[in-house]
Amino acid sequence: MEITFRTKKLAQTFNFASALRKDYGDRMACTIMTRLAVLREASTLSMVPTLPPNRRHQLHGNRAGQYAVDLTHPYRLIFEPADTPARKAGGEMNTDEVTAITIIEVIDYH
Repeated sequence: MEITFRTKKLAQTFNFASALRKDYGDRMACTIMTRLAVLREASTLSMVPTLPPNRRHQLHGNRAGQYAVDLTHPYRLIFEPADTPARKAGGEMNTDEVTAITIIEVIDYH
């Protein structure tokens, strides 16, 4: 998948391992790099595993339309589709059509 970032600062941080380590520490930086590799390798969002350790899941409430993958507990990597996929019956997003995402943030939203 194609990955873009919500802000220029986020792109600069995520594109350099040294910047990731500085901002998030060694353990979290390693996990973020692993998750980014999985996201980049997937041709569509549906190919990103829904089981741990990635655990791709759709968010609800004020984060409707966004997705997350697990990082180091309790943090999540939050992203949203960069393209506009069709909806399945029931209004659920068709993840088979999502080929690009925008990384929004790393956060503990719990």
